[in-house]
Amino acid sequence: MTVLAPTSRDPRRVDPSAAIARTKPRTSLQETGTQILAMAWRALKKMRRKPEQFFDVLIQPLLFTAMFAFIFGGAISGSVSDYLPLLIPGILAQTALTVCMATGVQLREDMDKGVFDRFKSLPIARIAPLAGPMVADLVRYLIASVLTLVTGLVIGYRPEGGVLGCVGGIALTVVAGWSLAWIFTWLGTMARSAQSVQGISMMIMFPLTFLSNAFVPAETLPGWLQGFVKINPVSHVVSAVRDLFNDGAVTAEVGWAVVGCVAVVAIFAPLAVRSYSRKM
Repeated sequence: MTVLAPTSRDPRRVDPSAAIARTKPRTSLQETGTQILAMAWRALKKMRRKPEQFFDVLIQPLLFTAMFAFIFGGAISGSVSDYLPLLIPGILAQTALTVCMATGVQLREDMDKGVFDRFKSLPIARIAPLAGPMVADLVRYLIASVLTLVTGLVIGYRPEGGVLGCVGGIALTVVAGWSLAWIFTWLGTMARSAQSVQGISMMIMFPLTFLSNAFVPAETLPGWLQGFVKINPVSHVVSAVRDLFNDGAVTAEVGWAVVGCVAVVAIFAPLAVRSYSRKM
């Protein structure tokens, strides 16, 4: 019997059996974090190449703050200066909610274009393609919040909470926007098109924003509506930001706002990942 000598293998060729043997059944926590940051970097590069994604965070804070202040200031509080301590935290919440609404729309657009079909073939955690863009969106929340505060300062707002109070209020707004974005991410994985995601998101955004204490004192609303305002998570965020901006105080409202943010993430993050995994 003739014995064939072993042939040398091409070092550039990947052995499928060896690759499968090195594959881990589960992604570690450290690897998941690295993959999320990689996806966040991809989303930031996408924003840089498409600057129109910043239009809502650059124009809306300036437009809404000035418009609401000068149109409703005299009617609600008697003057613009008296209305600004009530208005600016409300505009912050509205801006964060509007900005995070775009997360679901952009996610659905990427899924429709087949981008996530490529992610399906990669050995990465299922949460990475969802959480990565949301981490990148923290930049958008921060820009929108700072511009809202700066616009308020320009037209006469003087927060009594000082620098620390303003930093705390902006940080809380960014956290609230990031947590609420999980709702719209879940919608992005459930809806059939980006247009439907946008339509459903608008139906959620307007009640949460305008049926709250963002623009008017809750005491001026009908009794049946005050009950909804009290349980509205946006109302707790607005009250907490007002306490930080106007008084520099970490009150119970701040605690309730943080608890609400944690609850939203705990509910909707698993729902989004589960829905995304089923679609993949």
